Amino acid sequence: MKKLTSLLKYTFLIISSFISIFPFYWMIAGATNTANQIAEGKLTFGDQLFVNLQDLFGAYDIPLIMWNSLKISGVTVILSLIITSLAAFGFEKFTTKTSELIYGLILLFMVIPLASLVIPLFKMMAGLQLVNQHLAIILPAINNLFLIFFFRQNFKSFPNEIIDASKIEGASNYEIFFRVVFPMMKSTYAAAAIYAFMNSWNSYLLPLIFLQTENKYTMTLLISSLSSASYVANYGTQMVAIIIATIPTLILFLFMQKGFVKGMTGSLKM
Repeated sequence: MKKLTSLLKYTFLIISSFISIFPFYWMIAGATNTANQIAEGKLTFGDQLFVNLQDLFGAYDIPLIMWNSLKISGVTVILSLIITSLAAFGFEKFTTKTSELIYGLILLFMVIPLASLVIPLFKMMAGLQLVNQHLAIILPAINNLFLIFFFRQNFKSFPNEIIDASKIEGASNYEIFFRVVFPMMKSTYAAAAIYAFMNSWNSYLLPLIFLQTENKYTMTLLISSLSSASYVANYGTQMVAIIIATIPTLILFLFMQKGFVKGMTGSLKM
């Protein structure tokens, strides 16, 4: 019975692993084939990788577009982590009836889809003359409501005794936050940073609405434009672009995966 259970378990894990890994393999293999070969369902590696690379880099300024995405994502991560963690720390450690009401509204606003806010956001950014500017993508993403919720849940485990001791030593609230709380919750910030980066890096709707010229494009807009650039989609070039767009998030996760796992489990470094 135990052998049968183990066999079923490993069979399920193997099938699940195959389903998870196959799209990545197909993406990499597709980058080495022509569009016709991909359309025909070819799953083996070909010899068209450098041709697809030349087509992509010849038609678009990839370094500039990558820099646009990295700049937007990097600034968004830094500002959102600071603002949302400060807000969450205030909600958790300086609780009042009013703050609880505001926090309840924040949780309620989380269910509002972004698509319903496109028109007011566009009017707001147009009024600020930020249309076709990267700042129009960054500003709405800074106040990430999920991160406020995430940070507050982690701050619940932070000992109030440490805060009280720091106050006795004469530290201000901001000194307590940046010199005591932040160093002890690096894992939480690592998890939040990965989430914020991926959320910003993969953002499509806001760049589609606000960015109007190619020199302002992000990688998501580039990949989208490749599918509509001609009557016949060049799948090989699209695969190359997708691989390039995947590299930054892959590198970030590889370097911060330990902190991500600890942060998601509410780890606190004492």
